[in-house]
Amino acid sequence: MKAFEKNIRKVEPYVPGEQPRQTVIKLNTNENPYPPAPGVRRVLKGMDTDRFRLYPDPAAGDLVAALAGYYGVGEDQVFVGVGSDDVLSMCFLTFFNSEKPILFPDITYSFYKVWADLYRIPYECCPLDEDFCIVKEDYFRENGGIIFPNPNAPTGLYLELSEVEGIIGRNRDVIVIVDEAYVDFAGRSALELIEKYDNLIVVQTFSKARSLAGMRIGYAISNPLLIRYLNDAKYSFNSYTMSQAAIACGVEAVKDKAYFEEGIRKIIKTREWAKGELKRLGFSCLDSKANFIFATHPKYDVKKMFEVLKDKARIYVRYWGGERIEQYIRITVGAKEDMDALLGFLEGYLPAMERAEDLSD
Repeated sequence: MKAFEKNIRKVEPYVPGEQPRQTVIKLNTNENPYPPAPGVRRVLKGMDTDRFRLYPDPAAGDLVAALAGYYGVGEDQVFVGVGSDDVLSMCFLTFFNSEKPILFPDITYSFYKVWADLYRIPYECCPLDEDFCIVKEDYFRENGGIIFPNPNAPTGLYLELSEVEGIIGRNRDVIVIVDEAYVDFAGRSALELIEKYDNLIVVQTFSKARSLAGMRIGYAISNPLLIRYLNDAKYSFNSYTMSQAAIACGVEAVKDKAYFEEGIRKIIKTREWAKGELKRLGFSCLDSKANFIFATHPKYDVKKMFEVLKDKARIYVRYWGGERIEQYIRITVGAKEDMDALLGFLEGYLPAMERAEDLSD
């Protein structure tokens, strides 16, 4: 080791889903299969590129105003960032500064551990129960803050709002962050509790339901005090975090509520149908309320299945191999034709696997 290496901050990075360059059926990163709202195309086509020589509005005022109007909150209750990952990272840095450990589930978004390690935040993981559900009572103890996704990822399971409130209410002296990247496909949002609890921050994204993963737009909604703290931290790093194009596209996406709701309806319909078809093929699926399905098969090695799907069918799904989930794959809910292709391949693959196993007996 060179002398300077002892002063380098080393972390184990988050590993994102593969982004293949070739043409494939991509069901591994929970992107929306449908295009963004028509207004997004219009604003991009009409954008004066001379604007790009100028810095964007550091406060992203137009987007903040659009989100505040949509959710019926004050503009001083909205914080925006470059994707929800940026927003969550800023939340970790700003609010989790106790010597006590923060708490989050053991099976959850793996970036939480990365940020905790990066910012030197102590943490403890609360085990999901045998059905992969969050146990709210595990969070009824001393801690330095709490974060969890709802629905959780990669399980897709949704925690009812009364259970979420139970966690917040028992932790009034620390910040509780509810990461709602997938809540639009699920149920009631913790945004309903913002006025009741001054220790609550709700984080959402444009990447899933609003089809703007490529624009990187995320946001947090809370009370004015906590949002001011977030902005103070943001401006200590970089005032100009969001591009002019992202701000303009985000505003248009928020405007078109009807298009947004129709896209969600289609994805939910495909999700429920696909869960039924996978079960017909012998899979066991958690009752996902997100835009993906977490599935296992009692008879076959899903790691091998993941590899065959990728190599033979050019269908990408997500596999981790972590403790307790080594026999699960996560399948993004794609367009109907993509799900048909996946299910059609599996329908032929599974009997062939069974025949091969019979021959080896």
